[in-house]
Amino acid sequence: MNDVIREKLDKLPKKPGVYMMKDGAGRIIYVGKAKILRNRVRQYFQSGANHSPKTQVMVSKIHDLDYIICDSEMEALVLESNLIKENKPRYNILLKDDKHYPYIKITMNEEYPRMLFVRRIENDGAKYFGPYPSGYSIKETMELLKNIFLLPHCRKQFPRDLKKERPCLYYSMGRCSGICQGNISSSEYKKIFKSIIGFLEGKDEEVANALEEEMQEASRNLEFERAALLRDRAASVRKLGERQKVITDSVGDIDVIAVASEDSLSSAEVFYIRGGRLIGRDSFDLSGSVNQEPRQLLTEFVPHFYSRDNYIPETILLSHYIDDLEAVEAYLTEKRGKRTHIKVPVRGGNKKTVDMAYNNALKNIENYKTVQVKEKLRQQSVTSLSELLGLEVIPDRIESYDISHISGSDSVASMIVFENGKSARKEYRRFKIKTVEGANDTASLREVLFRRFTHEERKGDGKFSKLPDLILLDGGVGQLNAIKALFAQLGIDIPVFGMVKDDNHRTRSLLGEEGEVYLNPVSSVFNLVANIQEEVHRFAIEYHRSLHRKNTIESELEKIVGIGKQKRIALLSHFKSIGKIKTASINDLAAVKGISLKNAEDIKTYFRTKGE
Repeated sequence: MNDVIREKLDKLPKKPGVYMMKDGAGRIIYVGKAKILRNRVRQYFQSGANHSPKTQVMVSKIHDLDYIICDSEMEALVLESNLIKENKPRYNILLKDDKHYPYIKITMNEEYPRMLFVRRIENDGAKYFGPYPSGYSIKETMELLKNIFLLPHCRKQFPRDLKKERPCLYYSMGRCSGICQGNISSSEYKKIFKSIIGFLEGKDEEVANALEEEMQEASRNLEFERAALLRDRAASVRKLGERQKVITDSVGDIDVIAVASEDSLSSAEVFYIRGGRLIGRDSFDLSGSVNQEPRQLLTEFVPHFYSRDNYIPETILLSHYIDDLEAVEAYLTEKRGKRTHIKVPVRGGNKKTVDMAYNNALKNIENYKTVQVKEKLRQQSVTSLSELLGLEVIPDRIESYDISHISGSDSVASMIVFENGKSARKEYRRFKIKTVEGANDTASLREVLFRRFTHEERKGDGKFSKLPDLILLDGGVGQLNAIKALFAQLGIDIPVFGMVKDDNHRTRSLLGEEGEVYLNPVSSVFNLVANIQEEVHRFAIEYHRSLHRKNTIESELEKIVGIGKQKRIALLSHFKSIGKIKTASINDLAAVKGISLKNAEDIKTYFRTKGE
């Protein structure tokens, strides 16, 4: 503890507030709140304090501290959340960015209701259900409801598009009721959506019973096909509702939050329950936080989680009690505009649901351990590679290069990157060979490395600004010597080795200035090098094939009068393949930006004539 900290500790007030720990560079590394600043902050620096290892590391990095006095615990809570969001301190719980959670929107105020995926609630007279935790969960629910109630899968609007076109394939397959053909009246259609609303409100048993009553009536009226449809619909509603139902004692919208901690790893699991139905979940790795006890983790997690514009439900069930529970409850109530209850259940259906979330959090920790083991093995393989090659620096970043062509034509190169023994796909780069003609891999490789290390973007924060600790070439002595000579010319001091294959084209050794360094086929180093060699070759071949395919398609489109380069690019961007362009209708072709109706007709005529 330095003199600056000691002096500030002596002057800490006995009032509520927020404190900020800073490192030697003045960066805020931790933000916390306290009922009594003097007591809480001094605890960090007491000799013999039973801190977790992560807290001990954080305290060792503290060079200064600051604090802000607040009028109340709730004010401190709000300020703490804002400071964490703004500064993203290293030792606080940091969650993923804010997002607008999706809702299902039912437009019952329209003549023919629609079911829509939206991310904002508007005061437009429609009904909204959610929020759902992810776009996937809401799309899955909507798709299931469409299939059960035979809703349209198209984007037609009714009554505007009634009886304007023939029914689509979904109608022929029996997966759409054919509203576009006028088979269902507006009143009948609204009745279907009332059933959907009942299901989304968690009243699936009531909906199923109502459908069965309709089935009985249809049967009495000898409408046997309709009765069979209603029977199947009722069964599907029951099955879907049973699959998603969760037993709780509370009603309304509920979030269940459980935290587990084990062996310096921590996880939070959040269940989203709407209308008695589990509609999704989120998992959060909290292992980076200095707090390790579940109570401390939850105390920090809950207000921070709901400070990110997350939907605040009526009830929040927790696995552990949290500090300042009443203040957190008041903060969430004020933010929501309605009363929010925080509970820690000890028995009944709520306790079973919390236990289920807690068991999922424990499972997450098991998964984190597996990841840690894999990361450790990867790091060991990189360290072993460094020792085997006699490198001065452990290669955290490895770049590898390969050339691909067909009989010397359309030559391309690939650059892949492994960071800490793992592929970093966002760092991959591709090159078209510009100055070399024919099948000359050595000259092509020299061009690529020259461009990579003299590129303008290397100087700033561009895509070539990161330099590798090791370069592996998919080549032999000729390529290795050429790149060594190039690096000497450019003044670059980066270790370069060639990856050698055996007669069966499998990884055998690494080639350096002093000859081959053989790899033990059962070692982690061998697996690392083999993965790199296979990946760089795959990436080069993939790029070459995509270019060749694109050139073939473009050359085919070049034969059509009036289809220039920009129009070819527009068509390829829209349809992705020549097959889809061939089968597209004139209207679909004309819908592409830059393609006129005459262009569309010419394209259709060309492929129709060619097919004959």
